Amino acid sequence: MFTVPDSDSPLPCPLWRRLLALLYDLLIVVAIVMAVGLLCQLATGGQLIRTAGHAVIPAWYRPLQALVVSAYFISSWLLGGQTVGMRPWRIRLTRSDGGRPTLQQAVLRLLVAAAPLLALMLAPTLGMGITLWTLLAAWAVWFAVALADPRRRALHDIVAATELRGPG
Repeated sequence: MFTVPDSDSPLPCPLWRRLLALLYDLLIVVAIVMAVGLLCQLATGGQLIRTAGHAVIPAWYRPLQALVVSAYFISSWLLGGQTVGMRPWRIRLTRSDGGRPTLQQAVLRLLVAAAPLLALMLAPTLGMGITLWTLLAAWAVWFAVALADPRRRALHDIVAATELRGPG
């Protein structure tokens, strides 16, 4: 079922390397979210988030943020196979056969990788602390799959038929 890549091709990326690249990308995502927030504040004349005892965020704001962050990941994977966080670690996203990922693969990979974020909808019921631990546990499972897979693929890579290649 699983095959190890040829010796001529780059090695599958180790989990520690992909997690460090993800940490770098987290900084980029924070910057993107802040920039979109600033632009939305300017566009609404400083009225983006209203408070009347609690914060009121417009229904369009979160989907806009998700769309912009998604565009960062998908465009990076499609244009060069790398996000900003993947570059210093010399990691490249490929199809399982070594080719460039398709738009469908990139979107599927993103949706599966982001699926644990749905746990945030539990926050009003469970509280933010338990919800964040649930989110962290789900992502731990997503990435723990890479420890058992011979090609070191996380769950989202298996589902999307992609993998990360780079120095061993």
